Amino acid sequence: MNGSRNQYISVQIDLSSILKTIKMSASPKRNMPTFLLLDFHVHTSNSKDSLTSPEQLMDASRRKGLDRLVIADHNTIAGALVAQRLDSQRVIVGEEIMTTRGEILAAYVTEEVPPGLSPKETIRRLRNQGAFISVAHPFDAWRSGHWELEDLLEIVPWVDAIEVFNARCMQPGSNRRAMEFARKHNLPGTAGSDAHAAFELGRACLVFPQFEGADELRAVIRQGRIRGRLSPFWVHFVSRYASLYKKWSRGRWRSSAT
Repeated sequence: MNGSRNQYISVQIDLSSILKTIKMSASPKRNMPTFLLLDFHVHTSNSKDSLTSPEQLMDASRRKGLDRLVIADHNTIAGALVAQRLDSQRVIVGEEIMTTRGEILAAYVTEEVPPGLSPKETIRRLRNQGAFISVAHPFDAWRSGHWELEDLLEIVPWVDAIEVFNARCMQPGSNRRAMEFARKHNLPGTAGSDAHAAFELGRACLVFPQFEGADELRAVIRQGRIRGRLSPFWVHFVSRYASLYKKWSRGRWRSSAT
């Protein structure tokens, strides 16, 4: 009788071990990387040429399955901070800063950097706060924030990356030149939709392993794979309308105030 009972206990223990082994083998391994989908360049209504509220942007990001957004409004972090309060895991506070030579695209910004500074001073302020520094659409000559080659060469040692794919670049050669420049100077590339309206969100993204913070982003950025396509040319009319509408609204408000 005791022998049968011991045999029963032994079988029960063996079955328990087997089930535990099967469960462990069926579960994802802890050391397997989790890949994230990141749009590195988006705007909210805190940019002069966007009417998309932080709330609308966050709703669109969830619908489109984006894991991270670098919200980089023109010369301000106010919209990014609002969005971060709505979804702290999804939002990376950034800023697109107009320097005296071209635009800098920064992520993990904790202190707003004003426009109109030299590139070196802008980069110095960003580096002091540990921000990740990229360069926005460097060869898109249709935009006021593009860079002359000699100015870009001066800041190569001090930046973390170059934006090599911007979905709003209308000239195909603009992104190609940025990719060639990054490759030549051994710089990793960032990619973003540059969305000024919610429907543009996710047109260009990076896919890479899980990261947290600017230092980890620097560690994984070279593993990033670009997934994207160019936006239609008429998206620029959307942001132009936003600019004109805001100017008209301000003028109307001033008139009514007087």
